[in-house]
Amino acid sequence: MNLVIAIDGPAGAGKSTVARALARKLGLFLLDTGAIYRAVALAAKRAQLPYSDGTQLGALARNLKIRFDEADHIWLGNEDVSAAIRTPEMSQGASAVSAHPEVRAALLDLQRQIASQGGCVVEGRDIGTVVLPQAPVKVFLTASPEVRARRRYDELKLRSPGVDFAETLKDLIERDEREPSGRLHR
Repeated sequence: MNLVIAIDGPAGAGKSTVARALARKLGLFLLDTGAIYRAVALAAKRAQLPYSDGTQLGALARNLKIRFDEADHIWLGNEDVSAAIRTPEMSQGASAVSAHPEVRAALLDLQRQIASQGGCVVEGRDIGTVVLPQAPVKVFLTASPEVRARRRYDELKLRSPGVDFAETLKDLIERDEREPSGRLHR
């Protein structure tokens, strides 16, 4: 199947859950663009680059070797970083690095190249408007900040029992303010 389905929406709206279930049901590849940004954040942390330096982060992102395998694992060079990128710290890092136009531009071609192979569900912010505006099927998911924070909190407390709901809500609102598409859908 050569179909491309774009699933868009703010953080915590359920994009990953819906995309994963849909890809599995239809037998399509899942392109989790958030995982790509998390990989950039991990690489930046390892290189001791500040998340505030868009120029250096853009150059880093352009030169990274990021790929997905058949098991939906994400690889940074020769390392499977699937677990390393799924921490609250890398979630915040992904939000910070994705705010830089240089990083978004550096990753745009990679996302389009992977999606151009077809047979995939692509999920992430601005997928249907910026990354894949010609996608034949576009879905936009949203929910109130409180509902999205509850979803994120429930997910995070499985890995980090000390996580706090009020802090999760505060982080989500700050992320919405940092990321242009988040400001549009609050």
